Amino acid sequence: MEANLVLSYQSFSKVSMRKINIKNTVYNKLAKTPHNHHGSNYHVYKDNLFDHLAINHLSQSIQATTGLRNKKSGYEGFVEAARVVYVNFNSTHQVNLVIESLQRAFPKPILSLVKMLLPESKWAREYCAIFTTFFFAWLVGPCEVKESEFNGRKENNVVHIKKCRFLEETNCVGMCTNLCKTPSQVFIKDTLGMSVNMVPNFDDMSCEMIFGQDPPPPDTDPAFMQPCYKLCKLSNKHQTDCNSQMKKKDHVEIS
Repeated sequence: MEANLVLSYQSFSKVSMRKINIKNTVYNKLAKTPHNHHGSNYHVYKDNLFDHLAINHLSQSIQATTGLRNKKSGYEGFVEAARVVYVNFNSTHQVNLVIESLQRAFPKPILSLVKMLLPESKWAREYCAIFTTFFFAWLVGPCEVKESEFNGRKENNVVHIKKCRFLEETNCVGMCTNLCKTPSQVFIKDTLGMSVNMVPNFDDMSCEMIFGQDPPPPDTDPAFMQPCYKLCKLSNKHQTDCNSQMKKKDHVEIS
């Protein structure tokens, strides 16, 4: 009788432990799965040393400009610094603060030299496109140079961002337009003398940077007519429609 009880207990223990191990395996897999609001194509980034330095440098520049610090590091810290700007300031201040942060991050003498050596031309537009794909993938994700027609001839002046890292992480249309698209266009034009139009695709989170093309004004730019994602991470912290469509008057006053 005792022998049978022991055998039954051992058998029950083995089955129970097997179930526990299976549950733990499933839990561990779920715990390691990236938080993804847009299907299974979430890109996992493996930032190298240069990427980490660049990300932290830009993050610290934003935090120094706003005076609002956070304790996060890496791309998470950078996104948090951008989120603080978006939550605490109106559209005009958001754009101007990002421009000031970019000016702080990139030394003005170097930018002035680049502007002097690269007056707008076919070569300059194509150089900017190539430079962006090599040195700013840490910011926007994998990208490639594409050809487009410019004044009736073909040029390799377009950067195609396959899936924007910033948009994927923020999951907010308003942060894209106010903290990336508009300030980047203004900053590149003012510092390098190069027109650029950033055309985000909010369906697949891709984007195109078209060097040499002036962006349309906000009141006619399709990017500012786009409602935000239903799963916007800031839906409980701002207006119902977080896109800049409700704040166009601010954008008109950008200095």
